[in-house]
Amino acid sequence: MYFLFGISDQLGDNVAYIGQAGARKNGEGILYRLQEHKRNPDKDYWTEAVVFTTSNNSFGPTEISYLENRFCKMALIANRYKMQNGNDPTPGNITEEKESELEEFIDYAKIVMGTLGHRIFEPIDASSSLVNAVDHAVDREPVLHLQTNKAKATGKRTNEGFIVYANSVVSLTPTKSCPDPIIKRRESLADKIDDSGILRENLLFGSPSTAAAFVTFSSANGNIMWKTADGRTLKDFENSEI
Repeated sequence: MYFLFGISDQLGDNVAYIGQAGARKNGEGILYRLQEHKRNPDKDYWTEAVVFTTSNNSFGPTEISYLENRFCKMALIANRYKMQNGNDPTPGNITEEKESELEEFIDYAKIVMGTLGHRIFEPIDASSSLVNAVDHAVDREPVLHLQTNKAKATGKRTNEGFIVYANSVVSLTPTKSCPDPIIKRRESLADKIDDSGILRENLLFGSPSTAAAFVTFSSANGNIMWKTADGRTLKDFENSEI
């Protein structure tokens, strides 16, 4: 099993691809597969590869397909990375005994991924609603608010980026000044927003300004638009911490 990690040039999103590579008759396996990806112009986004294998090639095509299916589903549920997989891998037909063995392999892989800094299998935030986000904000970073005549959102800075919390209301109409990357980001996350403009889940962005632009559907300065509960801008809050 291999994982490709990189950053989208257009949107700046974390992107990932999960694939499998069995041994080939010519002796070329995982390395040759990675070289194929590197030569493919549609898959030149990745800058890092993580590979999981066994010491004795004990997993056959069925077991590898099961792992690929499970890893892809876990990554999609966590929703931290924009997945580049085009097809939904089949789970394969395995015995309960083999499934138990493979699940142990998966648990091990999750630990290794976390150690390497790739939290691809971990949900963005344990707080899935605006209420929980406010009630459990116990660290030094304040919960921030953004409000216009078309949007009302709540978010927070984290060590991974800026989270806009579920139940925030975003503008549904782009302004003329809205940057193309934000328009494309909205298109890619259309299923995360209901018909009333309410976010169905937490979303992670690279910066406060990108988050503000996504919420307002316009060009935006997040350091000014995001404010604390007492009305201070994020910029003023940062200056007060110096």
